[in-house]
Amino acid sequence: MEMIGDNHVHIEYGSPSVRGRNIWNGLVAYNQVWSTGAHNATWIDFSKDVIIEGKLIPKGKYGFFTIPNKDKWVLILSKTWNMHLADDYKQENDAIRVEVVPIKNKNLTEALTYEVIAKNKNKGLIKVTWEYLSVSLEFENK
Repeated sequence: MEMIGDNHVHIEYGSPSVRGRNIWNGLVAYNQVWSTGAHNATWIDFSKDVIIEGKLIPKGKYGFFTIPNKDKWVLILSKTWNMHLADDYKQENDAIRVEVVPIKNKNLTEALTYEVIAKNKNKGLIKVTWEYLSVSLEFENK
């Protein structure tokens, strides 16, 4: 959990490890919704309203899902958050979808990691890193 200004951002996720496995388009399939963690679906809780890509996202809990691909990922905040993996995911429950380009990292991150990073007192990003890739979702406090 992290504070961005007066917004408490909490993320709950399972953290799988690489353990020598082929991750991208292997363990995690391309072009399929992924819970972006292990076991239960990952969720993000904002204590204050945020703005993502110009859209107001009301405070509360959201399921965090991704659709990985080689050159771009779709990051999804879903109004439905309490589920096993992405078993009950439905696109009609999406609060927002954002396309991002994954960043290649030089060093291996063995266990999937989430970070909430302050850009300033009102802006932050949620960064997901695993294996040699990172993706980030930027937000601004309302």
